[in-house]
Amino acid sequence: MRVSELVVVSGVPLATVKYYLREGLLMPGAASSATQSEYGEEHVRRLALIKALAGAGLPINRIRTIVGLVDTPADTVFETLGRALAALPPYAAEAGGPDEYPRARAVLERLGQVYDPTYPAVAQLERALAAAEDVGIPMTSERLDAYAPHVRAIAEVDLQLMPTDSVASAVEYAVLGTVIYEPVLAALRRLAHQDLGAGMFADRTFDTVATPDPHEQDDQ
Repeated sequence: MRVSELVVVSGVPLATVKYYLREGLLMPGAASSATQSEYGEEHVRRLALIKALAGAGLPINRIRTIVGLVDTPADTVFETLGRALAALPPYAAEAGGPDEYPRARAVLERLGQVYDPTYPAVAQLERALAAAEDVGIPMTSERLDAYAPHVRAIAEVDLQLMPTDSVASAVEYAVLGTVIYEPVLAALRRLAHQDLGAGMFADRTFDTVATPDPHEQDDQ
């Protein structure tokens, strides 16, 4: 297909397609003449990936990292997926060692999980746990023990469904699955709260304590 058809099929404006080509995010088409190139399904697929990542707020340099790993994987699938997922937000200021993330280390050790202290998600977990403490609802052992098995079960399903026909498919699945499904999981959690709350709190009201009128006190 020509670039005009690629624009129609992908839904990406021509100027944006040309920008992605200049930035090296989209691979060049096959030259069909001095001024024309032909594009295929791989270009449609790449544009869908870029469009989803850009829509999730990723800057160009992070998108470049991900598509670079699609085109040139790291030594192992594990390393490739780790680097790709590390390019997704939220971003840690800088990777540190295990001593810099005591809350995250304690949680992960309690769960018995293998982890790399420099993986950005560790710093993300540390910040999230610190924020929970700051507002007075820390991650207690009871809450962690209730959450963890369900989170792990979700991760197991994600990996079981991951395509293994190519590294490109695996990377695309991992990053898109993270970007697209994390909001779905958050929405489902809120809807579950609503459903459960309808049965637990529908007829309950909050106790209120009358606040004395300061003007009445002044008159006494």
